[in-house]
Amino acid sequence: MKFSLVIPCYNEAANLPLLLERCKGVTRHPDIEVILVDNGSTDDSPQVLHSLLPQYAGCRSVRVEKNQGYGFGILAGLRAAKGEILGWTHADMQTDPQDTLRGLDIFEKHGPDIFVKGQRYGRPLADVVFTMGMSVFETMLLGKPLWDINAQPTMFSQAFFETWQYPPDDFSLDLYAYYQARCKKLKIFRFPVKFGERAHGVSHWNVNWAAKRKFIRRTVDFSFTLKKGIKA
Repeated sequence: MKFSLVIPCYNEAANLPLLLERCKGVTRHPDIEVILVDNGSTDDSPQVLHSLLPQYAGCRSVRVEKNQGYGFGILAGLRAAKGEILGWTHADMQTDPQDTLRGLDIFEKHGPDIFVKGQRYGRPLADVVFTMGMSVFETMLLGKPLWDINAQPTMFSQAFFETWQYPPDDFSLDLYAYYQARCKKLKIFRFPVKFGERAHGVSHWNVNWAAKRKFIRRTVDFSFTLKKGIKA
């Protein structure tokens, strides 16, 4: 298996049919698998996956019985993955799973020992300003250039994943992976990814400034943990 794409899905029943259709373009390659992680969903996601997955070769699911965070779901998928190259993206269709094919082209050119990440465009100005502020803060605090940290997809080698120690279970996983790549001196490649509207539902964190403040507080706390270089 060449590439495993992990997509965490929490209460995304309405998005799953469209998501699986978009995954067809990824799994048409026989050496690629897509792992949809049912991350403790309480809606109809388990039933929808059970009904639809047999129609989509190369797609399978992993069930997390109780939601323990965005990062926890991704890590469950990564640990179940069989690919030499691993990656994740979101289930909300704001970015396209087929973006990962462009990421794979970068691995084809430069080999496995790199770190590949999308770079978003087409976002609302307020979100761009928020992202810039977080990027400047993390870069200054951690002493590594870290820009558009939560952009998707995120792609890397299985060998790099096996070096991770105490990765976080929440949205800080994006920061952790990016920072570890910088610390390991992996060459970073970014490519532009159009960021659109959710197909269905609402964000599980980016709903208002109160949610953003909570996100900032948790991320800042984890950032100081990274800076200290101690167990999270």
